[in-house]
Amino acid sequence: MRRRRFMGMGAGLAGALGLSATTTACGSDAGDDQVVLRLVAAEYGDASDSGSTERYWNEVVAEFRTRHPQILVDVSVIRYDDANAEVTRMVEAGDPPDIAQISAFADFAENDRLHPADELLSLPVMADFVPSIAEAGERLRVQYAMPFAASITRFYYNKDLFASAGLDPETPPRDWDELREAAVALRTAGVGTPFGLPFADDNAHVEAVTWMLSGGGGLTDDFGSYTIDLPANVETFTWLRDEWVAEGLTGPGSPDRTTRESVYADFAAGEVGMAIADTLLMRQADVGGVSYGTASMPGIDGPTPTALGQASWVVAFNDSQRREEIGTFLDFVFSTKAVASFPERYEFLPVTTSEVDAMNESDAPDRQRLVPFLDELPAATFYPVGKVSWAEVAVAFSRGIGETTRPDSDVGEILGRLQQEAQAADERTS
Repeated sequence: MRRRRFMGMGAGLAGALGLSATTTACGSDAGDDQVVLRLVAAEYGDASDSGSTERYWNEVVAEFRTRHPQILVDVSVIRYDDANAEVTRMVEAGDPPDIAQISAFADFAENDRLHPADELLSLPVMADFVPSIAEAGERLRVQYAMPFAASITRFYYNKDLFASAGLDPETPPRDWDELREAAVALRTAGVGTPFGLPFADDNAHVEAVTWMLSGGGGLTDDFGSYTIDLPANVETFTWLRDEWVAEGLTGPGSPDRTTRESVYADFAAGEVGMAIADTLLMRQADVGGVSYGTASMPGIDGPTPTALGQASWVVAFNDSQRREEIGTFLDFVFSTKAVASFPERYEFLPVTTSEVDAMNESDAPDRQRLVPFLDELPAATFYPVGKVSWAEVAVAFSRGIGETTRPDSDVGEILGRLQQEAQAADERTS
């Protein structure tokens, strides 16, 4: 974990250049009339050429201090995969940060450790969040998590490989029949991996839930109850096993050992014909010189009406007596260009209606190519992050769902077991 107190742009130069810097304990150099806020942020910039998250927060805090010099912000930047665990450790040790940028929050809200968003943000800021994302940040209809950036999964395809297989590169498949026909044509043309299918447990829930939605099923129902073993889900994974994996349409490797990272890399190398991915694949494909298109995920009878959405969240802990200062900082972040510059930097999607409108109206090519992803945002389905059980269920689901792709698998039994585990986790945490 890197820990820095940002007081101006000079500190950011060391971070941008990878130089070391030392800090004192929180508040030791603050005057009597100054307040120090502690913020823990997840690092998103390792694979980006546009700067680290550390550099981003440096710039935000430097601008904030020109308006509010009495409030200092001590920022700790943690590797993305470790951020949730580190914040949990801090909370359990009785030393939570004031603010954290993380991906899970329900357990903290359940234990009354968080400020509700409306205690911190002004009404105009609250009203500007994209409704579908703001609702995903609720726990029992109270919004605790403030969305900071969003992503949408869409269908990607390699236009050159489509053309070489006799497929129209400007007409992507719209339903499952067309999707499989395209995969067969790609295989016939010699493409080794017509469709990249990553079901390894590192991130299998992304792939699995996208397929569940495309088959008319889903992870939860309208009341938030888990529905993993729905008949529609059983049919979806049975179809993938029998009509895709068994027929060699997902490449030479076993899907339950294929990672999302490897599919992204192979697509960017021009070796995968089709894949499900978020906006991060665009930059990788650009670097690889791949000509690609994106479309709504083909569904069983047509384009899937709801895409899978994910978000990064900001939460504020209520252990300190600094609610007013926390609110001042967060209201600044969400009411200025700060909230827009983060998704722009990493090609995520904006989370406020005003920035969505601005992106739709922009003529800039790097913004226009995100518009199809934006169009899917209002109807997107997000993970049930407001459920305390989701953190546990997500791990178990990702570890188990890949079994459905094995030739001798009992799909109904596997989904039934995962459903029972999810229900048990729900009962333990409710």
